[in-house]
Amino acid sequence: MSSATSRMVQLLGAFRRERNGLVADTMHYEGARYGLNYGVSLPTVRRLVHELEPNYDNALAAFLATQEVRCLRLAALHLVDPESLHDPVTADRWLAFLTNSELAEEAAYALLNRSSAFDALFRRTVLSAQPYASYALLMAAARRTDPSIEWLELSSQVLMRQPDRLLMQAVTGLWAHLANHCEAWKEQVNSRLLTLPEGPIADYLRDELAWRIL
Repeated sequence: MSSATSRMVQLLGAFRRERNGLVADTMHYEGARYGLNYGVSLPTVRRLVHELEPNYDNALAAFLATQEVRCLRLAALHLVDPESLHDPVTADRWLAFLTNSELAEEAAYALLNRSSAFDALFRRTVLSAQPYASYALLMAAARRTDPSIEWLELSSQVLMRQPDRLLMQAVTGLWAHLANHCEAWKEQVNSRLLTLPEGPIADYLRDELAWRIL
């Protein structure tokens, strides 16, 4: 048995001991379904992977990503070295891996938010990426402590191309984050809101940001 396989088996055994059939049956996410879902909570997945695999390991992450098991796919996102995203091929491969909303949200938290390559990656891919990858990038942008006001226009273009509910939620979070960063950016966000074409997107963003902008 290879090292990667034995480590996967160890992780899988730990996840199986935490299985929760009720959670698995009632879990809601959008996009591609998992082949096998033990219903392990996200906090438990995070705790176990950091206990059993405390260091980044790109090879193991890539191996886990090929498995049709929910907890292993989520674990993979915690094992990728965020700095490996400086390589466009690696970054594109992980963005393509995000085939549902849960994987996208976990990637935003565990991987994209932690990479110094994020700004360049966001600018290069947010408009061309598949919807769940764009969702992950927008969610991560709303977490960054080093935001860029240039993300404002890029994110508005995402919505004009793909007026999806999840993307609207993510853009709202990002615009609130930008507006609350400083007064000058708040003015820019409010000005951009006024120029949105009338319709459901503009109505949603204005309603949500009315109470989210401080």
